[in-house]
Amino acid sequence: MAKPVARRKPNPAEEARIEEIFSRFQAQEDHPRTELDYDSPYTLVVAVALSAQATDVSVNKATARLFEVADTPQKMLALGEEGLKPFISSIGLFNTKARNVIALSRILVEQYGGEVPLEREKLQALPGVGRKTASVVLNELDVEPAIAVDTHVFRVSHRLGLAFGKTPEQVEGELMAVVPQPYLTRAHHWLILHGRYTCVARRPKCEECVVADLCPSRHLFVRTG
Repeated sequence: MAKPVARRKPNPAEEARIEEIFSRFQAQEDHPRTELDYDSPYTLVVAVALSAQATDVSVNKATARLFEVADTPQKMLALGEEGLKPFISSIGLFNTKARNVIALSRILVEQYGGEVPLEREKLQALPGVGRKTASVVLNELDVEPAIAVDTHVFRVSHRLGLAFGKTPEQVEGELMAVVPQPYLTRAHHWLILHGRYTCVARRPKCEECVVADLCPSRHLFVRTG
């Protein structure tokens, strides 16, 4: 993993600004959760693994049918790779994802009695489950504060001046260092939702943004005069 970018400790004014950003996110939505549908650690792992390079909406449409017939690793193995593919064929990279879901299901059955190990190293060792997926799962289940850096988190972190790293790993390290402790378990979701619905890539909705006055990038997008 790339090393986090070295960053000096924020000065008191910057600490206050960051604190205010997350305080406003909390006031807007106190306990945000993933928009992926799941009802167990296993279905969460599968849903997050399927969501790579796909939208949560498309994954939810697929898993609504899939989880009716295969919501445990044992049932998924019974379905098999070829049986799984029709359920997820609308999702990008479905062939690879089907192979990974079956492989991780087999490991869960053979090594963990069908249960998902909620430890980072064991999770990341599962086929198709990298650091980002493990972070989402551990954070969502309140096991470990973690910030999974996807394109939304990466973009919002830079625009808000929370992180300046050039890679997701560097940005993750910076965010873990500057986000106030009381907000760490929810920061991941706040940043994703903010990037998905407000601080969008092409034309951020600064006029609707609850932290616009705290954003050092606002001048790039707001027309004056």
